[in-house]
Amino acid sequence: MKNVVVLDYGSGNLRSAERAIARVGADVTVTADFDAALNADGLVVPGVGAFAACMNGLRGVRGEQIIGRRLAGGRPVLGICVGMQILFEKGVEHGIATDGCAEWPGTVERIEAPVLPHMGWNTVEAPEGTVLFAGIEPDTRFYFVHSYGVRRWEMAPGRFTPPLVTWSEHGERFVAAVENGPLSATQFHPEKSGDAGAAVLKNWLSTL
Repeated sequence: MKNVVVLDYGSGNLRSAERAIARVGADVTVTADFDAALNADGLVVPGVGAFAACMNGLRGVRGEQIIGRRLAGGRPVLGICVGMQILFEKGVEHGIATDGCAEWPGTVERIEAPVLPHMGWNTVEAPEGTVLFAGIEPDTRFYFVHSYGVRRWEMAPGRFTPPLVTWSEHGERFVAAVENGPLSATQFHPEKSGDAGAAVLKNWLSTL
């Protein structure tokens, strides 16, 4: 059984994430302990609320260092909702820009849509070769709650295998998930997405 740490940095649905990951077969610990988070088989970084507040909380437990060191060693990390957003270069809310972890270039900004927040069930458009969405039907719906997102994928093609980017649409297209070697993330909440979310978490667990 793989050991997964849900990083407790003062933000996120920690207990629902813990329960959902445990249900798909992992030994789960919720903690802010640096060494435990660094050495676990998998690390989950949840997040709800404002980008700036999440980054402040993350830095308070040296979370950006944990993420960076894990990725340098090829150790899997999964970001969820704002836990995905903070992996990008910066977030802009109410005209104020906040630096993110900068694992990917790009800006988290307000989505242009007639109704916000984007709250409820929506489909996604996953690319060929996806692991997170393997075996999941294309019309499957996942649960979203957000007003901000990544509207453009800005990483230029390079020497390495390009990330797999999954999209969704609410008023406009936005990034719904990313798979980039040991670093994966979803804008939707797999822990709130029933059987579909459980399938995503189980697929991620299979990579540990």
